[in-house]
Amino acid sequence: MFYEVIAGRMFGKGDGVLTYESDASLLPGQIVQIPIGRSIAVGIIDKKVAQPDFATKKILKVLYSTPLPKHLIATAKFVAEYYQVPISSTLGLILPTGVDKKRRKTEQMFGDKLKTEHGAESPQIPLNQAQKNALKALKTAPGATKLLHGVTGSGKTNIYLEMAKNALKAQKSTVLLVPEIALTSQLVRVFGEYFSDSVVLIHSKQTEAERHLIFNSLLETERPKIVIGPRSALFAPLKDLGLIIIDEEHESTYHQENAPKYSAIRVASFMAQNLDIPLILGSATPMVEDYYLADKKGSLVKLTEKAKDAAIKPEIQIIDFKKREDFSKNRYFSNPLLEAIKNNLENGRQTLIFHNRRGSAPLTICENCGEEMLCPNCYLPLTLHADAYELVCHTCGHKERVPLNCPKCGTPGILHKGFGTKLLESELKKLFPKARIRRFDADNKKDEGLDAIYTEVHDGDVDILVGTQTLAKGLDLPKLATVGVAQADAGLNLPDFMAEERTFQLLTQVIGRVGRGHTDTAEVFIQTFRPDSQVINFATKLDYDRFYDYVIKKRRKAGFPPFMFVAKLEITMKTEATVLKKVRETAKKLQNNSRLLVSPPMPAFHERTSRGYTWQIIVRAKSRKALVEACQGLDPNFHVTFDPIGLL
Repeated sequence: MFYEVIAGRMFGKGDGVLTYESDASLLPGQIVQIPIGRSIAVGIIDKKVAQPDFATKKILKVLYSTPLPKHLIATAKFVAEYYQVPISSTLGLILPTGVDKKRRKTEQMFGDKLKTEHGAESPQIPLNQAQKNALKALKTAPGATKLLHGVTGSGKTNIYLEMAKNALKAQKSTVLLVPEIALTSQLVRVFGEYFSDSVVLIHSKQTEAERHLIFNSLLETERPKIVIGPRSALFAPLKDLGLIIIDEEHESTYHQENAPKYSAIRVASFMAQNLDIPLILGSATPMVEDYYLADKKGSLVKLTEKAKDAAIKPEIQIIDFKKREDFSKNRYFSNPLLEAIKNNLENGRQTLIFHNRRGSAPLTICENCGEEMLCPNCYLPLTLHADAYELVCHTCGHKERVPLNCPKCGTPGILHKGFGTKLLESELKKLFPKARIRRFDADNKKDEGLDAIYTEVHDGDVDILVGTQTLAKGLDLPKLATVGVAQADAGLNLPDFMAEERTFQLLTQVIGRVGRGHTDTAEVFIQTFRPDSQVINFATKLDYDRFYDYVIKKRRKAGFPPFMFVAKLEITMKTEATVLKKVRETAKKLQNNSRLLVSPPMPAFHERTSRGYTWQIIVRAKSRKALVEACQGLDPNFHVTFDPIGLL
């Protein structure tokens, strides 16, 4: 008998599907060991075929008698086609590392299975009327994918619990995706209390052996489970999957940046449609694109009431960076913020200083009125190229000389500014030498990360926290009384159509760190060069609806998602001359296609690295099919990213 096998490793220039023979009768989805050249690899049986007219090798071993669920094979094929990647690369999403190794079974079959008392057969989930109405609306909303837009504190978790309970009663499993396990302990704990041994955790800190044992157990079990984890948990081998939930669906961690690049939201949407099961996307600040599509399809459900009254409404001050009299004690921290830090130190309360590190690149702005230099075509920030002393749009290629005077107010104070978290930390140490100050960002070592010393931070053994996005989301710190945003407009200055959306989401999240009922003080100080920014003001009012209306109009006018599909083409070569030749040839070829909007070749945001020079072309089209077809057959040196979450 002969079978087409999806190989877990590329061989030659094929599509990753090879034909083998076997004396045994095999089922689609069975995991096997196959010879490829002189090596051995893992593969998955795709289908039985007739004897080919060429010589074939034999399948070496059947690793599992139980086949993978059919929806996972379909999903692997979808990822390969939708993102134009070899299907062999998608098997790494489904199969754990070392799947062909023998493991000893242990008592902890599920690795991090929660140790809680067994819950009731049918636990009662407390639901208020608004939550009951939302549940009913989610059930009747058309389509498989539904967006639950719930304000902070509205009780989205209770809705997740009720839906998971109903799935278990129907003998169906649930996958609950969370952005980061380390920052979602409360959600995990609540599910454990209600469903005890039905809950299985999957996360990156588990060893290869633990992940493999969990995979084995889920593949073999006949009982429905609730699998909680990051985006990789989506590919858990569950036979009867009945529900997918993606919490905080706006988080960038749901987008895999290394090959194969994919969006867990898009893949989950396919999976839900394929299985005819619901996919619930939950967020207080949903992605603009997802909100638009859900609203258009009638699958948007709003949860606007808080489950219980918030203990304290934060006092929010917007402080203008241009008013230097408010920064007489320090150029980076305003006088009111410094006073609040001092009071917190005296009263045993914590302060969080947030700075969007990615916005530390220089911004071009008027010192007098705060006017920022934007591209007239894309409405995106222009980047200073110091060598030519010109402002350049990295999306459409627009160029202009750096103005001597502000085009809005006419004054000559044009600034190029920027600072990072390390500088802020050193300044605070000078100002408060006795304070216990910790910085958390991408430069921290693993044993110094927030997840490693969370208990220390939670218990108040740190006085001042300085950091980036990690501090903005998911943290519940009982002694936190004050949040200071070092420069709220930093993220707005990036040449990316997603910049405003990310800024709004981050500010909304960081504001939500205080006023959670633990302290009698809740203050937020937002320092900015642009106090009149609509995005910043929408965030301080937690007004998603007005923010959405503002952004969607700009996206429609400029031709960005959800109104056009986008692909980013990048090429890196050792010499600048070589990369310029290649990128110009490709751009010229693409520009002949009338269905495309093609930017001129532009240097990437990080143009020069140890690998050489990187340039990019941004291609847009109203049809995704047109975009995919246009990118087929390109020079193999080009790396194509479809539906990028940003242009940087």
